[in-house]
Amino acid sequence: MSEAVIKLDNIVKSYGKHDVLKGVSMQVNKGDIYGLIGKNGAGKTTIFKMILGLSEYTSGTVSIAGSESKKQLFANRRKIGFFVGSNFYGYLSARDNLQYFARAKGIPHKEINKEITRVLDIVGLEDNKKPYKGFSLGMKQRLGIGNAILGNPEILILDEPTNGLDPQGIADVRHMIRRLRDEYNMTVIVSSHILGELEHTADRFGIVHNGIVAKEINQDDLKSKKPEVNIALSVKDIERAQKLLADNGINILHEVEDKMTLEDFYFDLIGGAAD
Repeated sequence: MSEAVIKLDNIVKSYGKHDVLKGVSMQVNKGDIYGLIGKNGAGKTTIFKMILGLSEYTSGTVSIAGSESKKQLFANRRKIGFFVGSNFYGYLSARDNLQYFARAKGIPHKEINKEITRVLDIVGLEDNKKPYKGFSLGMKQRLGIGNAILGNPEILILDEPTNGLDPQGIADVRHMIRRLRDEYNMTVIVSSHILGELEHTADRFGIVHNGIVAKEINQDDLKSKKPEVNIALSVKDIERAQKLLADNGINILHEVEDKMTLEDFYFDLIGGAAD
């Protein structure tokens, strides 16, 4: 049976008479890469704020790592690393910025340099000495993820980590997320409004719409929606193939000219790969 590390039950968040969340229920299991999907303004960031305690919910319950009281909930929030926007000092390098946040997180002084070196290696910024204000957007996103994983948290929350990135940057973040789950045993929740991106990254999904999680599905659910038998034929003489199938009583239900995906084309052209 799956172990729930984050569970929301009927969470309502209201600002005056306006309900932003209208009864959100969702469950993130240990070892998940859980994709939170929804258009801008659907409530994804607000859900994260409820989990992190950055804003109080109006009603409902939140449980983290099995917490059964507010005291336990407060304590267990320390098991979460999060990236919800970037807030770094422009004149400091990646290492110096992480030095500041490592102290703020209470990482023991004698372990800070080793931990920062480990994190910078994971996010690919170990050799970068320039100040943050000179970073590209991709480097800024990487540092944001690096800050989130300081201290090796059990749970990682990433809010739109690929927002504004180019295809290579998106692929790099995707690979990093999988590595954090597979090598560092983190449970990851990642949000995006780009469906194709999360389809390639997450193994479970929560679809946020109009202030609720309308559906939770996994990759097997997506596969089950496809026809039981799907045979693809690649032919040069389409008219001959059509006649041959018709003569044998086989109906063609769908016909399409095959093409590679845009991502395949991009990496084929410039080299490299998504993984």
